[in-house]
Formats: sequence, structure tokens, C-alpha cells
Amino acid sequence: MIRSMTAFARKDTRGDWGTLTCEIRTVNHRYLEPSFRLPEAFRELENRFREELRKGLKRGKVDISMRLQSAENTAQSFEISDEMAKAVNNAANHINRMLDNPAHISALDILRWPGVLSVPEQDYSAAKDAAAELFADAVGELVTVREREGERLRPLFEDRLEAMGKLVADVRARMPELLEAQERNLRERFEKASVELDPDRVAQEMVMLAQKSDVAEELDRLDAHIGEVSDTLKRDDAIGRRLDFLMQELNREANTLSSKSIDADVTRAAVDLKVLIEQMREQVQNIE
Repeated sequence: MIRSMTAFARKDTRGDWGTLTCEIRTVNHRYLEPSFRLPEAFRELENRFREELRKGLKRGKVDISMRLQSAENTAQSFEISDEMAKAVNNAANHINRMLDNPAHISALDILRWPGVLSVPEQDYSAAKDAAAELFADAVGELVTVREREGERLRPLFEDRLEAMGKLVADVRARMPELLEAQERNLRERFEKASVELDPDRVAQEMVMLAQKSDVAEELDRLDAHIGEVSDTLKRDDAIGRRLDFLMQELNREANTLSSKSIDADVTRAAVDLKVLIEQMREQVQNIE
């Protein structure tokens, strides 16, 4: 299963307490890095949300936003401390009696004094339960979106792996012909130089040439890595890091193939391989 690290999910729920909205955005990142913006009343749920997130995601930078809109019919109640209000009023009157031009103190002046007016703490227990359920649903939807987006990349990988396999097979099939051509060229150079052909010297030169241009190991490793990428794409866990490593190995073998090339067609095949590898590597950066 291929999962993209770029996705978005949004979920809403309603209750007597109002409307709750949860949005989750993810982009590629080496590790799982969540960032929460929660209503103050839901701060205690952050650790619970983190655990829920780890169940569905392994990598990615995750931005979580949750908003609570209170119901319109929810009346806001206040608590007034009569004792504090009387104390403030008595203190103000006492000061006024000492002044030549006393100032009138209004009810709003008294209410503004700290401790006179307070808002009772609301019971958010039902909303918190709904928030936990909503977050789990949002994470589930996010995972589905990541899987759907990731599966869209599968044909891209399969097409390029198939093309790479053909390039490797073509180079492998041409190697005996290329080595024979190199031997003929070597003999022709000796003849043009009017050098007596020493069979032992020719054999020695051919051995050195064969060793220098032997790409059988590189071709075998390319085939092995191509097969490993194909198998990795079928795994049902986070595969992004493994694919990134395999892209590096493929690129290393393609570079070696290019450096050992004894023919323009082989060089061209190595370049084509590196282009295909780079196209896959760009997509791998966004895979979980």
C-alpha cells in the first residue's frame, strides 16, 4: 500500500453545546511531527490525540485545527459576589466623603472591579467526548485520502520500473557483441602500428579491457534493486524511507554503469536510467 504524505481531511459534529470542526493537513516530513491548535477547554485531550494520530500515521508534518462554536441558544450566565460589590461601594463612598468634588460611581464601575463579576466554568464533558470521536473520524478520513493519493502514484512507479528493466536487459544482451568489437578494434590498432601480434599480449590486453568494462555486477544489482522496489511497493507499512534508500542504490549503480561504458548506446542507457530514477525519487519524497 502506497500512502502519500500530502492530504487534507475535515470533519464536523453538532450537539447541544454547539458545533465542533476538526481540520487536519499533512505534508511530507522525515518524521511524524504534529502541531495542535485546540480550544483551551480541550487542551487536556492533546496527549490522547497524539496517541490516536500515531495509530494511523508514521511520517509527515501534521497541522491539526479544532474549533468550537457555542450554540446560539446557550445563555451566558454570570456570578456576582455581593460581598465584594458592597465592599467596593463602601470603599468608594468612604473616599468620596473625603473629597471636595466626589465622583459618582456607577454599577458598571463596580462590576469592572476584579472579583465582583465572574463567569462560572462550563461543563464541556459532552463536547470533549464528541471531540475525541470527531478526531478519530478525521484521522481515519485522512488515512483514506493518503492511501488514495498514494495509489495514484503506483502506475508511475510500475511504468518506470518496467522501462528500467528493459534498459538493463538491452545492455546485458549487447555486452558480448561490444566486447567482441573491442577485441577487433584492439587487433586493428596493433596492425596499424605494425606491431607483431603477441598472442599473450593480446590476451592480457583483452583481460584488462574485459575487467575495466565488465558491468555484469552492476546489471545484476540494478535488476535486484528494481525487483526490491517492486516488492516494497506491495508492503502494507510505511515504505518511504526504504524506497528513498533504494533510489540511492539504483542511482549509484547507474553512475557506475555510465563510468564503465565502452559504447555510446550503453552511456545513453545509463543516462536514461538516471532520468527514470530521478523521476521516481521526486515522488518518493512524498511517500510515507
